[in-house]
This record gives sequence, structure tokens and C-alpha cells, in this order.
Amino acid sequence: MSTELTDSAVPPTDESRPTPSRRTFIATTTAVGGAVVAGGLTAGPFGAEEAAAAEPPPSGSVSLTVNGQRHTVTIDNRTSLLDLLREHLGLPGSKKGCNAGACGACTVLVDGRRVNSCLTLAVRLEGAEVTTVEGLAPNDGQLHPLQQAFIEQDAFQCGYCTPGQIMSGVGCIQEGHTGSAEEIREWMSGNICRCGCYVKIVKAVEQTANGK
Repeated sequence: MSTELTDSAVPPTDESRPTPSRRTFIATTTAVGGAVVAGGLTAGPFGAEEAAAAEPPPSGSVSLTVNGQRHTVTIDNRTSLLDLLREHLGLPGSKKGCNAGACGACTVLVDGRRVNSCLTLAVRLEGAEVTTVEGLAPNDGQLHPLQQAFIEQDAFQCGYCTPGQIMSGVGCIQEGHTGSAEEIREWMSGNICRCGCYVKIVKAVEQTANGK
């Protein structure tokens, strides 16, 4: 006894299957990464991070004295002293070299002590006194003795590291670490000169320390 297959009993071929729409395809293939809701997708696994990134960063107010002038600023709590000086106070003398505390180009004095301003959070300096290379020369236009010594000893070439070298040299002299060329080199070792002017830098510090 033979049985004929009717059209309704024949399994549908690929051509007879309905083609999913683009919206349906995207919704079904991304359901693992994000919950499907009517009319679209909710935020996926990165939604929380994106929402957090959209929120403004925490900020704080800090008052400090820079080169004898009092400043009160509101800044992102992550702002470094270097960025505060360069981007907020218009003092580009301190240079951003490695931005990791390894080259010394950003050296400034905070309460008379040498610091790498790229590693120093500005919000932690409430009430501090900061001196940059712009604040070394007196108001009458004369150079600081160490600035003058750098010129006389030809202690720079490209000049990019020079502000940090000078500020570190001033700190070195104030700290009393100028008993010999070897001592100066040791206490200035955190300042890198890519041009290799170390011998002349040491001579400039010696000249200033000896008051010549």
C-alpha cells in the first residue's frame, strides 16, 4: 500500500524557511552579552563601566603659594602638581619628560625640598610653598646665580632638562650636598640629561655653591 506525501507533510527546505530580519538576527546573536527587551537591547556587560566613565571625576579645592603668589583652584583630585603648574597656572617652565619620576625634568621645590612634580598630587599640597624655575630670578630681572652659571659653563644643549637640572641644583646647594664633584653627581643623579652635559652641569653647581 503506497502512501503519497502531501505538501503539508514535506519538511520545509532552506528556501521555504522564513529569513530572519536584521533586527531579529542582532537581538538573538547578542542575547548572551545583553538582555533582550522589547524594542532593543539593554546595556551589556560594559554598561556599568560606560556609565561610570560618564560621571564627572571627583574634584577638590587646594590653596597653595607658587613663586610667592597665592592660588586657590578647584581641580580633578588626580591632577599632578606638574599639570597644575602647566595647564592651570600657565607656568610651562617645568617640563613633562617621562611623566613617571625617572628623568627629573619636572623637578620643583615644595617647602624648600626637591620633588618630582609629575608624581605629586596637587590636592595634597594645601598651604604649601612651591618654587618653579620661573620664580628663581628676582623681580629686577637678574638671573639666579645658578642660572647664570649654567650660561657661563655652557651647561646645556637642547635645554629641555635644564629647568629641572637648575631646580635640583638649587635644592642640592641648599641641602649642603656640594662638598665635591662626586657628591654633586650623586645628589643630582635623579636628573637625566640626554645631551650628556653632566660635567658642565656639575661645574655650574660647584661655581654657584662656592660663590664664584
